[in-house]
Amino acid sequence: MKIRSLEEICLFLLPIKESEIIDFFLGAALKAEVLKIMPGQKQTRAGQRTRFKAFASVADYKGRVGLGVRCSKEVATALRGAIILAKLPVMPVWRGSWE
Repeated sequence: MKIRSLEEICLFLLPIKESEIIDFFLGAALKAEVLKIMPGQKQTRAGQRTRFKAFASVADYKGRVGLGVRCSKEVATALRGAIILAKLPVMPVWRGSWE
């Protein structure tokens, strides 16, 4: 069976293991945005150890959204990892008004 669209993946509840799958189906329509970067410190014997936690979201502004969180020693690594992890759980969301 060959998957031809992202809707088929959601329909059959197939797990997405690689972010390149989302890049293939959505491509340039996908926009990434960094929501927050939080520094955190841990006290060790040698001193303080700083880590950064990054929150990112990706969306195509047509009803698909994904969120990702990554923690790392460097800000750039945390950002890249959060964006990659945000691409994995891209799900369709309902839009509109239910009044």
